[in-house]
Amino acid sequence: MGLREINDEILRIVEETKQGVVTVITEIPHISLFYGYTPIRNVGSGFAVDKNFVVTNAHVVRNATRVNVVAWNGDVDTAEVVASDPSRDLALLSTTMSLKPLKLGDSDKIRAGEIVLALGSPLGLPGLSVTLGVISATGRTFVGQDIILEDLIQTDAAINPGNSGGPIINLEGEAIGVATAVIPYAQGIGFAIPISTVKRFLHVLSKYGRVVRAWIGVYVAEVDKRVASIYRLPVSEGLLIVKVVPGSPAYYAELYEGDVIVRVNGKPVRKTKELREAIEDSIDRGFVELEIARRGKKFSINVPIAVEELG
Repeated sequence: MGLREINDEILRIVEETKQGVVTVITEIPHISLFYGYTPIRNVGSGFAVDKNFVVTNAHVVRNATRVNVVAWNGDVDTAEVVASDPSRDLALLSTTMSLKPLKLGDSDKIRAGEIVLALGSPLGLPGLSVTLGVISATGRTFVGQDIILEDLIQTDAAINPGNSGGPIINLEGEAIGVATAVIPYAQGIGFAIPISTVKRFLHVLSKYGRVVRAWIGVYVAEVDKRVASIYRLPVSEGLLIVKVVPGSPAYYAELYEGDVIVRVNGKPVRKTKELREAIEDSIDRGFVELEIARRGKKFSINVPIAVEELG
């Protein structure tokens, strides 16, 4: 495929996907000493996962008393925040506007070097903006003052305030991520929440009728042969516990930093999201079964699950 054909294909993808991308405009209450009540107006982006439902970032709609969505053709509608999950930085909006849902891809299959597009409304500028880049890396983790985001996609496609909540699109026209601009020091580096996390967010919402956070109180790092060699671990695959939250179920179950989780509910575990999903799937029974490798020995333990309703 020549450059002209690639350019034509990108134009086709943009033309097709823009019908499902919206600008999200919010108003946040603010009382000024001199001017009284003067709401602050913020702008983000979002995209349709159903004709009447839009996904965006949770931080885009946080504390908002009014949310409007603006379609690519200028149509405006008031939206309702159906659910918000700050732990994933995702929110679901409902609108009476009929939008064209984007095709959701498979973020588990993306590779560094893939060409991607970021669509949205950077800096609140009118109209749809498109930037081009590549997938730089996957599996990134960001730890902020009040948020931890795991398994992020890193891209050099420009993502600025206002792009938050907009889709990252592959060359098959599929959404494979949700742009997030909560990382203030990133210069020339963009991050996106993988679409697998969006699918999980929608699954939990559908299954339980609300957004819940299920956790046991551990932070983990994925183990491979290199990590196992550096830390002299007894296994070459699994999840290394790097922190146990004091007072959490894992703390009282006597899990320790340096333990390696090798199986969850009887299945081998290699990725952070596999542990998170197994915990969520075990909410109804109240505990998750872990197989732990510690100092050359393995043992199984049932760890209670803590559940919080997020909205």
